[in-house]
This record gives sequence, C-alpha cells and structure tokens, in this order.
Amino acid sequence: MKSTKELIQEHEGISLMLKILDAVVKKAEQGEKIPADDLNGIVEFLTVFVDKCHHGKEEDFLFPELEKLGIPRENGPIGVMLSEHEEGRRLIAELKSAVAAYNTGDFSATTAMAQAAGGYIFLLNAHINKENNVLFVMADNHLDTEKDDWLKEQFDILEEERIGPGKHDAFHAMIDRLEKIYL
Repeated sequence: MKSTKELIQEHEGISLMLKILDAVVKKAEQGEKIPADDLNGIVEFLTVFVDKCHHGKEEDFLFPELEKLGIPRENGPIGVMLSEHEEGRRLIAELKSAVAAYNTGDFSATTAMAQAAGGYIFLLNAHINKENNVLFVMADNHLDTEKDDWLKEQFDILEEERIGPGKHDAFHAMIDRLEKIYL
C-alpha cells in the first residue's frame, strides 16, 4: 500500500468522526444531554489521532520529502495544508474548552461547542478533499518506491510512539460505537 493510500484511509475514519461530531452537536443544540465520555472520546480522537498522529505523519515526514522533490511550501500546496493544520488546532482548542464547560453542566457552552465544531468540520472536509485530490496525487507522481516504503515505515514508528500500541484499533472501535448511537 502506498503511503498516501494509508493517509486516505485515515481520512475515511476522520470523515466519519466529523459526521458523528456534527450529529452530536445537533443533538446537544436540541437539548439532548450528551454523555461526557462520548464528547471526551471525540475530542481525544481529534487531538490525538487527527493532530498528533495523522498530521504528524504529514508534517514530520511526507511534507518535507515533497519539498525535497520540488513541491513548494511557500505559496504552494504544502503551505496551505500547514496553515489549515494550525487553524484546525485553534478550533479544536475552542471545542475542547467548550466541551469541558458543557461537561460541568454549563449548557450555555453548547453554542461555543457548535461554533467550534462547525468551523472544524467545514475546514477539515475541505482540507481532506484538497489532500486526497491534489496533494496526494502530486505525491504519488513524485515519490519513488524506495522513498514511499521509507515513509510507510516512518508512519508506523510515529503512530507507535505518539498514540501507542492498540490505540488505533481502540479509536476505530469508538468510532463504530458512536456511529451506532449518533448516525
């Protein structure tokens, strides 16, 4: 499997979690009490898996290799992706803060939660589309088999170090559980 294919597969799980987040926020806006464990699990997935692991693979390994191959960062697709990663981190910090308030019983935080989630969902859906249909196509056209194999090895090491053994499967189990409840 190509390194970009692995990232695209991760995008599928991320996209599903974005749909779950959207449904959860809509239920909260309608006055339904969302269990803290569900909200905390979603926030953990977005901060740990999406940002530390998935974005880490891109920022620490894929993007630098693409730059070496002539794909520009400044005024180019890599710079756009990095800027969007930063914007996502800002929105997740807002979501995390709103979720913490909501979990203490401050249901007025539902509005802030919905705004942060809405912004994040919009940003990430567009971001995933750009990566899948533009940047990863460029990567596939520039990376040779040896470099691609090296990237896959680095991705495995990063995942093991940043989220730990078994955590990837645990996140998928959580997505499956939340999908059954909210979608």
